[in-house]
Amino acid sequence: MVDAAAYRLPLSAKPERYELELVPDLEASRFEGRETVIVTVVEPTTKFVLNSVDLDIRDVRIEHPSGRSLVGTVTYNEPEQQATFSFSEELEPAKGYRLSLSFGGKLNEKLQGFYRSTFTDRDGAQGVIASTQFEPTDARRAFPCWDEPAFKAVFSVTLVVPDKLVALSNSREISRSDESGGRTRIKFADTIPMSTYLVAYAVGPFEISSEREVDGVELRIAAVPGKSSLTAYASKVGEHALRFLAAYFDIPYPGDKLDHIAIPDFSFGAMENLGCVTYRESALLTNPATASQLELQRVATVIAHETAHMWFGDLVTMKWWNGIWLNEAFATFMELLTTDDLRPEWDVWTAFSTGKSAAMVTDGLRATRPIEFPVGRPEEAEAMFDLLTYQKGGAVLRMLEQYLGPEAFRKGIGHYLRSHAFGNTETGDLWDALETTSGEPVRSIMDSWIWQGGHPVVTVEQTGPAELSLHQRRFLYDGSESDERWVVPVNLRSSVEGQVQRQRVLLDGESVTVSFDGPIDWVLVNDGAWGFYRAHYSPQLSRRLDDAGVLSVCSPMERFGLLTDAFAAVVAGIADTREWASVARSMRGDDDPDVWAAIVGVTGLLSEIGGDDDKQAVQSFVRELAEPVWRELGWDPGSDETPRTATARGRVLSALGLVGSDPEVIAEATSRFDRHLEGVGALSPDVVSAALRIVVAEGGVREWEAVLNRYREVDNPQEKLRYLYALAETRDPELVSRTLDLTLGTEVRAQDGPFLVAGVLGRPDSGAQAWAWVVRHWDELTVRFPNPLLLRVFESLAAQADAQVAASVHEFCSTHELPIAGPRLDQILERLDINVAMAARMRGTLRAAFAP
Repeated sequence: MVDAAAYRLPLSAKPERYELELVPDLEASRFEGRETVIVTVVEPTTKFVLNSVDLDIRDVRIEHPSGRSLVGTVTYNEPEQQATFSFSEELEPAKGYRLSLSFGGKLNEKLQGFYRSTFTDRDGAQGVIASTQFEPTDARRAFPCWDEPAFKAVFSVTLVVPDKLVALSNSREISRSDESGGRTRIKFADTIPMSTYLVAYAVGPFEISSEREVDGVELRIAAVPGKSSLTAYASKVGEHALRFLAAYFDIPYPGDKLDHIAIPDFSFGAMENLGCVTYRESALLTNPATASQLELQRVATVIAHETAHMWFGDLVTMKWWNGIWLNEAFATFMELLTTDDLRPEWDVWTAFSTGKSAAMVTDGLRATRPIEFPVGRPEEAEAMFDLLTYQKGGAVLRMLEQYLGPEAFRKGIGHYLRSHAFGNTETGDLWDALETTSGEPVRSIMDSWIWQGGHPVVTVEQTGPAELSLHQRRFLYDGSESDERWVVPVNLRSSVEGQVQRQRVLLDGESVTVSFDGPIDWVLVNDGAWGFYRAHYSPQLSRRLDDAGVLSVCSPMERFGLLTDAFAAVVAGIADTREWASVARSMRGDDDPDVWAAIVGVTGLLSEIGGDDDKQAVQSFVRELAEPVWRELGWDPGSDETPRTATARGRVLSALGLVGSDPEVIAEATSRFDRHLEGVGALSPDVVSAALRIVVAEGGVREWEAVLNRYREVDNPQEKLRYLYALAETRDPELVSRTLDLTLGTEVRAQDGPFLVAGVLGRPDSGAQAWAWVVRHWDELTVRFPNPLLLRVFESLAAQADAQVAASVHEFCSTHELPIAGPRLDQILERLDINVAMAARMRGTLRAAFAP
C-alpha cells in the first residue's frame, strides 16, 4: 500500500466556515454554485490545496483579514482529486481569510456527490429530485472543499430552487426570498462544526409529514408525492430513537431539527447527514398492516442506526477513514440497543447473530483484515464499509459491554462523547474513556481485537472431575496454523452437581485452567453467545451438553452459535458433516427463526453440491426437522402469536419449500399465491416472500410473469422488492436470462439491479449461467451500476462451489480492473476456493452423513 500521506491535503490552512449557495437545474441536470470559506492560515503559503472532482471552478479570490484581495489561479490534479489555488503573494499565518469562488457541475446519475433521482407520481408522470451522498469522499463532487474528516467547519447553506419545490438541508430554514425566474432563495441556519461528508441537501416536490416535537427537537419524514401515507411508522420509530439515545448518552441531540428523507435512488441503505438523514425508500417507508416483522424491524434498526450517528460520528468524528469502525460499529451496537428497547419481543440481539456469523465467516479467511487498518486513497476508504466494520465491530463492542457491565460501558461512552464533542478522535480515545469509568484494562483487552485480523477458536477439555482446560488458537478455514492470540473475555455457564454457575475468565495466553466447586455436569463455553470466538468441545463435553437437552439449556442465540460453530468446523475439516447433523437434530422441534436461518443456510448450500443422492438426503433431513414445527405453525398466524413466531413461519416455509421440496407445501404455496393475486389475502405478510420464492422456483413462465407483473403494479417500496427479488429463484435457464436482462433496462432501478443479479449469481444451480452473463455484460454493468453496488454482485460469488465457475472468476479478476479496493476481492476468491474444496470433499457422502 502506498503511503497515505501522498493523498492527504496539506495542513498549511484549514477551513472554519463555509458559506455555500447552490442553484440546481433539475431539468438540465446541472448545478451552479458560489462559495465563501473563512480560512485560518496556519503556516506561510502561496497556495491552498483542496479536493475537487468534475467541477469547473471559476473566479477564485482570497481576501486578507486586512481587506486586501488577491486573484487566484486554478490547476487540477485529477488522479488525486485535488485543485490547487495559487496566489501571487505569500499568505502569512492569521485567522479570517475569505476564500471566494464560483463553480459548476453535473447532477450525475451515479448516486454519488450531488445527483439526480427520478420517481413516478400518482398520475403516472415522471418527477425529478436532486439529492446528495457524500460519504466517504464525494462532497468534492458537489463543491470544492477540504474533504477530509478532520477538517471540521461550520456550514451555512443557501439553495435557490424553483418556487414549487421543497429544499431541505442539515439545519432549520431561517429565511426565504423571491428570486427572478420563478425561483426562491432559501437560507438555512449555521450547522455545528462538522465534516464535509455530513453536509446534505435535497431538492424536489417532497411531501413532508406533520412535525413531531421530541423534547424540543422538530422531527419530520419526507417522501416523494404518493408515498406520504407510508411515513407514520418511521415518525414513531424516529421519536423513540431520538429520545432513547439522548437519555442513553445523557447528551442533548446536537442539531436543531431532524429530517428523515426517503430518496427513490440511493446506493446505501441510509446516510447519517446531521439533521438531514437520507434513506432508500424501502428502509424508511412502510405500511405496518402489510409489512412483515422483518421489514418493520429493518426500518426500525436503520432509523436507530442513523440517529445514533448524530452523536457517534457527527458530534464526535474519527480523524481519518481508518477509524470509520468507531462510527459504524458503534451505530450498529446502538441500533440494536435502541430497537430492543422499542420492541423487546423482536429479540434483535438474536437476530443480529446472522450478521455476526457472516462476519465470522469472512474473518475465518486468510484474506481477512483487522477492524482498523491504514487507509489512503478514496477507494480504500470505500473498502471499510463491510461486514468487519459493522458486524464484527458491533459484536466486539457488545462482547466488551457484557464483560464490563452495561452501566460501566454506558458511562464510558458518555464520557468519551462529552470529552471530544465537536472534535475528532482515534480508537485509543475510546479505550481511555472506558478505562477511566470502569477501572478495567480495556486497551489491553481490545487491542488484539481491533489491530489484528481473525478470531480464535476456544477448545475446551475436561482435565478432572471439577476442572477444565481452555485453549485458544486462530480459527482458519484452510486449517493452517497461526501464531496470533487474543485477550479473550470468556463467559462460562456450567452445571456443577445440578447447580448452574457462571464464571468470567480472561484467556490472555494460549491456555488457562478453570476450577469448579464440584464435579461438572455440563459446560457452555460462550455463555450468552456474546463472545466473538468459536467454541469447540471435546467429544465427552459435547455429549454431556446434548444429554442436558440443548433446547432446555441454551438460549436461541446460543443454539444458533452451536450450529454455526459446528458447521464452521466441518468446512475447515475439523469435523465431519455427521457431527453438524447431530447438533441440528438435537434442535428438532425448535421454532426460533434464527436457528432456522442457520439450518436453511447450511442445507441450502449442501443440497446443491452433489448428485441426486446427496440432494435427496438433504431434502429428507430438512423435512425431518421442519415438518413437526410446520404442523405447529401452519400457514396462518394466530391471534396472539409473537413476532418471532411470525418470522419463524416464513423461515420454516422456506426450508420445506425451497430446500426440502415438500410437494404439499409447494402445492399449497401455488394455490395461495393464485388467491393472493386475486386479492383475497391468502398470504400473511410474513410468508409472502417465502411463498413467492417457492412459486417462482417450482413454476414456469406463468408464475414468473405473474410475479413480474405484480412488481410493475405495486407502489409500496417493500412490496416491490419482495416481487423483484423473488424472480431470482427461477431454475428455468430461459427465465434466468430474462431475470438478468431486466437489470439492463429502465424498469429496475440501478440501486436494485445489483441485488437481483447477486440473487441469481448466488444460487448454485443458476450460478454458472449468471456468471457467464456477468462476463458478457461487464462493460454495460460498470456504466449502469454504481461502483459500491458492483461489489454486491461479486460478493454473491461466495455462495458458489462450482470448480469451473471458480476458475473462470479467478481468470476474469486477473485480467480486469475491478472497483473493489482493499482485501475484499481476495476474500471473495478465497471463499470460492474453500467452497470448491469442501464440495469435492463432501460430494457423495451426504446420504451417510444425514442418515438417522
